[in-house]
Amino acid sequence: MKVILQQDVRGQGKKGQMVEVSDGYARNFLFPRKLAVAATTDNVNTMKLQDQARREREAKEKEEAMALVAKLKECPVKITAKSGAGGKLFGSVTTKEISAALKEQYGYQIDSKRLHCDPIKSFGTFQVKCKMGYEISGIVTVMVTEG
Repeated sequence: MKVILQQDVRGQGKKGQMVEVSDGYARNFLFPRKLAVAATTDNVNTMKLQDQARREREAKEKEEAMALVAKLKECPVKITAKSGAGGKLFGSVTTKEISAALKEQYGYQIDSKRLHCDPIKSFGTFQVKCKMGYEISGIVTVMVTEG
C-alpha cells in the first residue's frame, strides 16, 4: 500500500514522502497514530501543492536574507559602554546587545542567536558574523565607544 507520511517515521522516511508499506502496518500503526494518509489522487495533489508552496516560501526567505545581508554591510552599529581603568569595559558587549542596537538604530530584527562573536571586552571596531540561514552569512560592523 502506498502512503504519504505526515511526520518523520523511523525506518520509513521523512514527512511528505510517498512510501510503500504493508497493508497491516498502514492500517494498524500509521493511520491510527496519524503518521500517514493513504496515497489517493487528492492526497497526492495536496502533497504536491504543499511542496510547491514550501519551495516558493523558502525562495522568498532566501531572497529576503540576501537583501538583508547586503544592507547590513552598509550599517555600522554604534554601541556605547562604560569603562574602567585602562580602557577595559565593565562587563562585555554581547550578541543580545548588538541585536537590540540593530533594531533600535536601523529597524532590522535579527535574532541574537544568528550573530556569532566572542564577547567584546574593549573599545574599537569589530566584525560580527551573521548567519541568516540557507547558507547565507554576512558581516555586521560593530563600533564600541565610550559613553
